[in-house]
Amino acid sequence: MTTPDIQRDELRDALTRCPLVAILRGITPPEVDAVGDALVDAGFSMIEVPLNSPDPFTSIARLVARLGDRALVGAGTVLTVEDVARLRDTGARLMISPNTNPAVITAAADAGLIALPGYFTPSEAFVALAAGAAGLKLFPAEAASPSVIKAHRAVLPKDVPILAVGGMTPDTIPDWREACDGFGLGSALYKPGQDAADVARQATRFVEAVAR
Repeated sequence: MTTPDIQRDELRDALTRCPLVAILRGITPPEVDAVGDALVDAGFSMIEVPLNSPDPFTSIARLVARLGDRALVGAGTVLTVEDVARLRDTGARLMISPNTNPAVITAAADAGLIALPGYFTPSEAFVALAAGAAGLKLFPAEAASPSVIKAHRAVLPKDVPILAVGGMTPDTIPDWREACDGFGLGSALYKPGQDAADVARQATRFVEAVAR
């Protein structure tokens, strides 16, 4: 079994436990412990701190130390190979990007990280997979539809997990549930400054939505 296959299996295992990725854009290190606990207690198995958040690598390292045996933790909005190296040093498992940059994807895969890059067309998807992506995120999903993913699946390898990211809410997720393997959740789940109790309530709504 190759390294990308192992990473894909790890991603699929997390998606089977809960097909939701929490995107904590704007969170700060003092807030991250309580919010991370709330998400995992609600059933989440993947948490992303975008790198355009305040002091993101500190937040990621704290989540890894606290939740690393219960959830896949990583960074979003990863744009450079240098960011990949810093992310690897935190002990994180996920590398999520908004674009299809082969150098970044390959660096992440070579570092043992689960690379989950953003794509919008089949051409971008195949470039990402050739570079070592373990899965794909359709972004921005609100500019597409479930039928777009179904069309992509006709040509993409059958074992590649695809997540829809952008515009996902508890009300819209059921429409996408059969088309994709998971969802990335941004401001509908967490907004900067939101306390852990509010995040817990929103997280529960999303977990209930994917169970419908």
